This record gives sequence, C-alpha cells and structure tokens, in this order.
Amino acid sequence: MFARVVPVAPVRPQGGGRRRHGDREVLAAIMFVATSGCTWRQTPEVFGPSWSTVYRRFTEWSRARLWAKLHRLVLDELGARGELDWSRCAIDLVNMRAMKGDLTGPNPVDRGKKGSKIHLITDRTGLPLSIGISAANTHDSLGLEPLVRGIPPIRSRRGPRRRRPAKLHADKGYGYDHLRRWLRSRNIVPRIARRGIESSARLGRHRWTVERTVSWLGGCRRLHRRYERKPEHFLAFAGIAATLICYRRLTP
Repeated sequence: MFARVVPVAPVRPQGGGRRRHGDREVLAAIMFVATSGCTWRQTPEVFGPSWSTVYRRFTEWSRARLWAKLHRLVLDELGARGELDWSRCAIDLVNMRAMKGDLTGPNPVDRGKKGSKIHLITDRTGLPLSIGISAANTHDSLGLEPLVRGIPPIRSRRGPRRRRPAKLHADKGYGYDHLRRWLRSRNIVPRIARRGIESSARLGRHRWTVERTVSWLGGCRRLHRRYERKPEHFLAFAGIAATLICYRRLTP
C-alpha cells in the first residue's frame, strides 16, 4: 500500500552520487520517531539511513502530501470492507503546547502559553476521517467547515464513494446557527449541543468515540508536544497517527 503513494526517486542527470537508501528503511525510522517521540538526531542507526537522510526524506514526502494519500488509501480499504459507519460522526479537538513555529498562539486553557490544536472528525466507531491543525487561540467552530470539506470520497462496499455522514455530533463550542444551516445544506443532520438547554451530562452519549480517538493520538508520542517549526511537519505527524489508528483496524 505504501509503495502506491511514495514519490518516484529523483534521478541525477549527471549520474553518480551516493546510493539512495530504501524507502521502507526510511519509513521505519520515521515511524519510530513518531511513536517514540525521540528527536531526529536520536534515530537509531539500526534502521540504516542517518538521521539527516531520514529528516530530508520526511520533508520531501510531507511536501508531496504522502501521509494524507496513505491515510486515504487505508480508509478506502476499510470502506471496501464495510468497516466504516457513516450513520453518526463526531468532531472534536485536542490542545497541546508548542515550542515554536507557525500556526501557534496563546492557549486560553493553558494560562496563555503558546500552543496548537489538532482537529478531527471520526466515524461512529472512532476511525479518523479528516484531520487538521490550527493555532491554540483559534475558535473551535472555525474548524468544522474545513474538516467536513476535507473528508475524502471513500469507497463503500456497495454503491458510489461517500464523503458525507448522516449526522454530525459536536459539543457546545460548535453551537452556532450558521453551522447548523451549513450542515443541513449538505444533507448532514447536525447534532450540536445547545447552550443553556442541554446539560454536559448528556454530551457524551454519542461523542465518547471521538474522545477515545483523541486519547489514541497519544500513541504517537511525537504529538504530546509540538516541536516542529513548520506546520506541514506537524500536520504530517498528525496524519501518521490517524493512519496508524485506521491501519490497526485492518490488521487486528
């Protein structure tokens, strides 16, 4: 599956140069960095390529949006097997501290310290369908439309590809009338908590699955705190975490 999306290795027109390390060895090293949380310089030499080679290949693949393409391939396989449940999807986010870089801002829930957010939409079973990042001071509601639009057309066991859930559950941070109207215009039934009407005790009835997925993101220890200066690198690690969550469903 990985071989279907990895970019073709560039060819030096003048010939010569060092032998290029295999893509699978580099991928194994990148996965080790993502799951262990170590720095690039701490990449074990047992994988073969040096840490600088691994980082350069990671930058090259992130620029080519390889991780988003790989995530979509895994979702297609899950959809073809009938593993995706579109009846109820949910949206949520997680805050984390950021050391530096773009798309960071003062976190209102962490005493104004610099941070970033990861936004995600999951299906009824908790599989991430769409993922994005923003600064910590970005309002939660601003992530709904981009995430819904970001759901790719995914294969189904029967019928055409699908990219719209039947219902979307969200907490009070998304409780705005214009978002409800926008969802209805796309034939998505909004199930957003209403301020001053619904108590917080009822919010977890259908949203616990996305909250569980947020905890699953912690399996990618590189996401415990943002160290990447470039937002595309931070998004790449978030995409790797989402792909791993979906891939584990394929290989129980």
